[in-house]
Order: sequence, then structure tokens, then C-alpha cells
Amino acid sequence: MSDRRMPEGRPFSPGGAAGRTAGRGPGFMGGGPGRFAMMGAKAKDFRGTMRQLAAYLKAYRGTIVVVWLLALISTAFTITGPRVMGMVTDELVRGISRRLAGTGVIDFTRIGRILVILGGLYLFSALCFWLQSFIMAAVSVKVSYKLRDDISAKIHNLPFTYFDGASHGDLLSRFTNDVDTVGQTLNMSLTQIITSLSSVAGILAIMFSVNWFLTIISLCFLSLSLIFITLIVRQSQKFFKDQQRCLGLVNGHIEEMFSCHTAVKAFSGEADSIAAFDNLNDELYRAARKANFLSGLLMPITAFVGNLTYVAVCVIGGVLAMRGRMTIGGIQSFIQYIRSFNQPLTQIANISNILQQTAAAAERVFEFLAEPEEIPDNADPLPAPLPDSAVVFDHLRFGYDPEKPVIRDFCARIAPGQKIALVGPTGAGKTTMVKLLLRFYDVNGGAIVIGGGDIRRFTRQDLRSLFGMVLQDSWLFSGSVADNIRYGRPGASDAEVEEAARAVQADYFIRTWPGGYGMILNEEADNISAGQKQLLTIARAILANPGILILDEATSSVDTRTEGLIQTAMDNLMRGRTSFIIAHRLSTIRNADLILVMRKGDIVEQGTHRELLKKDGFYAELYRSQFAGREI
Repeated sequence: MSDRRMPEGRPFSPGGAAGRTAGRGPGFMGGGPGRFAMMGAKAKDFRGTMRQLAAYLKAYRGTIVVVWLLALISTAFTITGPRVMGMVTDELVRGISRRLAGTGVIDFTRIGRILVILGGLYLFSALCFWLQSFIMAAVSVKVSYKLRDDISAKIHNLPFTYFDGASHGDLLSRFTNDVDTVGQTLNMSLTQIITSLSSVAGILAIMFSVNWFLTIISLCFLSLSLIFITLIVRQSQKFFKDQQRCLGLVNGHIEEMFSCHTAVKAFSGEADSIAAFDNLNDELYRAARKANFLSGLLMPITAFVGNLTYVAVCVIGGVLAMRGRMTIGGIQSFIQYIRSFNQPLTQIANISNILQQTAAAAERVFEFLAEPEEIPDNADPLPAPLPDSAVVFDHLRFGYDPEKPVIRDFCARIAPGQKIALVGPTGAGKTTMVKLLLRFYDVNGGAIVIGGGDIRRFTRQDLRSLFGMVLQDSWLFSGSVADNIRYGRPGASDAEVEEAARAVQADYFIRTWPGGYGMILNEEADNISAGQKQLLTIARAILANPGILILDEATSSVDTRTEGLIQTAMDNLMRGRTSFIIAHRLSTIRNADLILVMRKGDIVEQGTHRELLKKDGFYAELYRSQFAGREI
């Protein structure tokens, strides 16, 4: 397990994976409208969010108009079908009547022509529906692509303060789940809105043309069904929201247990883990049972009301047919229209809920895109500093919270080529100094000057290209060993990669791995040891051949023997190159040109190793605490 640390002076928020994954889970998976109805969240500013989303659709206005025209045509041809089918029934009834009366026969030729027309209507409707789905799928994919592209670009423009306060799980959820929600809704709902509305209007018009009295009676029953649907949806929504919250907690607990399974087993925490999971799972069960019970009432209630409507239509329609005010084919088509009318009404009710969930997802995306970006580079930047430039810390003041300074008054001048060690207790501000040097954060007061220029006047790219870093948390990505080392200089040859590995004594064990330099590291790079990971990151820094080197606890994960082996290589690397070394192991910085002893954000002592020991001050106290009983 890696040592995850917060910057000095920053409080650690113990949310864990549960906090990072809240709101994620199976509710985001799968397709169909029900997936969105389960989410339960609503946007704070529905109209504003939809306007922002419309801006992404602006480039596809013509395409969307074509899609809506296809949807209208498809709907019009579909709702005409039952009326044509009623004509077939009426023709059969008339033919049977003529045959029984002996005045004629059934006109199958006419019936055949009507059926051909009906088949053509349905075929053309299906073709239009396929075209609109195909075109709209392309639009939704392009919008999702643009959203992800904007999020990716935004990530690289955000200041480090954002990532200190944001959970990685939440950011990942915005990048994946929320964008998927928006994309799938665009694919389904934009066309479904026009289809449902036109279906309701068209079916209602045809129903009135068939028989206005039956239409009014049917609408009374359907209104009763809509009232029940609205009441149930309102009640079930809060339970679905609880269900999603509980899903997030369950998933978070599982994620933590999988990622920390070694610690769980080492401390015999299996029973506590199971008990915690059971509590979360029980809470999820209770929320899901209530939510699904209420949502399960929708279909029986609508089916019951629909059956009552059919009975009423059959009874009243039969009476009207006996009085000659309605045909049998008219009753048949009317029943089909009632069945068709109920579906778009339910879709409209569901779409309104889907749009709320979509707005909530889009709002989270737009909130992220609206986050303040880091201060832009100077409009008139200085040329990139030279590698052999002096580094000056001029009365530096900084705090992650300006009211709680971590660095109070830091002053130092580093000559080119010097090897500088920063030592001090945890929280003294050592790692913070490195982040300020790389301009991950801007100072609250004073200045850092390299080569005579304030680092705020350089572009960040020019400034950071001057440095090479080896951090206490060794970062490797999923890929080959060679590619991980080559990350320091992408154009490096295989021979140069191997030379860098030999410089840190890593070549011998790399060649013992399956595939050697071509072995693939997994996502967590836990198929190699922590010390080996650290050596690969040091090799990466050596390959980059930077002007200024930063080693933040670079040997913290290697054993004493390996530390001794790489120390010579590191000394060769640092020779003639300005180097900043942050170390808790004071044995690693004995030969530093200058040791800066930090305490509570200030330099309390400075000098060489021997000079500081002679002073018998704070440094000597730290040194004795590590080497008690040894000759110093």
C-alpha cells in the first residue's frame, strides 16, 4: 500500500472510498428510461443547465430538425395504422353481410389493397424510425465526445487546490457516469419528446374524429391513471434517491476492502468488515424494497385503469353500434388508439423525470467546467531559465489557507550546482517548498527567483521543464517497464533506457522479470515491489537529464543495501547540477553542500553536516534521535 499523504499543514478528510464513490453504482448501469428514474437527483437550476446543454447542440441544429421531421413522419404513419385496420374490419363486416343476404361476396381484392397500404405505412414508419435513431445516436456520441474533451482539457487547467479538496471518485463519476447519462438521454429523449407529443396530439385528433363521446369518457379514465402515476412517482423518488446513496456507500465499502485487503487480513479485521457491510447492505435493502414496491404499483394500476377503459368503450361502443352511430371497425380502431394513447402519456411523464436527472448530471459536468482555473501564464513571459541558474527564496510566505501559514519567512540563496538538503520534522513545510518551486501553488508573499527572474514570469511549461522529480509516492502507469522509464524523455532509445536503469542498479532485476524491459506493469504497479517501483522512477529522472533535480524522500522505499548502491549513482547524477533533497533519513544527506533545517515553516539552522553537528542545535537533536547509541 502506498503512503498517501496530504500536504503539510492540510487537514486530512477521512472520507475514504465510500465518500469518493457516493452516488455511483448499479443505478448508473444499463439502459432504458428506468435507469434514469432510479437516480432521484434534481438539478438546482434546470433552465440554466438546459440552456448550457442546448449550446452544445447548437452545432447540430440542422441535423436535429431532420431527426424531428423523421420522428413526425414515423409517428404520423404509425398512428394511421389502426384507422386503416378498422377499414379492413368494416370491409369484412360488409362483405359478410352481403354474402348472408345473397347480394354479393367479400371483396378480398379491396381488402388486399388496404392491407398492402397498411404494410407500406408500417414499413415506411419503421424506416423513418431507424433513420432518426441512427442520426440521433451520432449526435449524442459527438456531444458526449465534446463534453469529455472539455473535461479533459479542464483537468489540466485546474489549480492543485481543486484536487486537494475534490475526491477522485467524484471527478471520475462526472467524467463517466454523468456524461453517459447526458449522452444516452440525448439519444433517447429528444426524439421521444417529439414522438410522444405528436402521438398524443395525433391519436387524440383521430379519436375525436371516430367518436367524440367515447373520447371524453376515455380521457376521464386516463386522467385517473395519470393522477395515480404522479402520486406514486413523487413518493417513490425519495426512496430511489436513498437507494442510490446506499449503493454508493456499499460500493465505497467494497472498494476500500479490496484496495486494503492486506491490512484487513493483517489486523484480523474481517469480522468488522463483514459487520459494516451487513449494516450498509441492510440499509440498501430497506430503501430498495420501498422504492421498488411503489414503482411496482405503476403497471398494475395503469393496467387496471386501462382495462376499465376497454370495458367502458366496449359497452358504450356496442350500444352506439347497435344504434348505427358507430361501426365495428371504428370500435376496434378506437380500442387500439386507447392502448396506443396510454403509452405516450406514460412516456411523457417519464421523460419529465428523465430530463430532471439529465439536468442534474449535466449540471455536475457544467459545475466542474465552471471551476476557477489556475492563474494564466504571464502575457509577456521571460525566456526559459538556464539550467545553471541560481535559485533564490526571497522572504517566502505561504499557506494553503492564508490564515494558517505553513511557510512564514523563508530566505535562502542556492548557487548553481549546489546540493541542498531540506530536513525537519513532519509538517515543517519541506514538501510544500517543492510545490512552490514548481509553481503548483503561488506564494502568498515574497518571491522565488531563478536566474534573476521571478518564476511567475516564466510559462509553467518552461519552468517545469527545468526540473526532474523523484517523489516519495512512486507513480507508474499501466504499460511496459521501458515505457515507464522513457516517460522522462519520450524520444529516448532503448539503449538510453537501459543505461538509466543500470545507473540505479535496476538493470539486473529488470532482466529477471518475464519479458524484461517489455514486461507490462498493471494499473497499480503492484506486480513489483515498492523498492523496485522507486528505482524505476529514479531511472526516469536520470533519463530526463534535468537542469535542477528534486528528490522528495527518493530512497524511502528501498532497503539500506540498495540505498547504498544507488547513492553513488545519485551523486554522479547530481554532480554539477542544482539538487534539492528532502530527506527524513539524515544519513542520506551527509555530503550535501548546504543543509537547510526547517521548523514550523522557517529556516532555524543552515550549514553543512559537520557544521550543524558542532552547533549542537535542532539538527544535532534530530540526528541523535535517529542514531542513538552510534558514533556520529
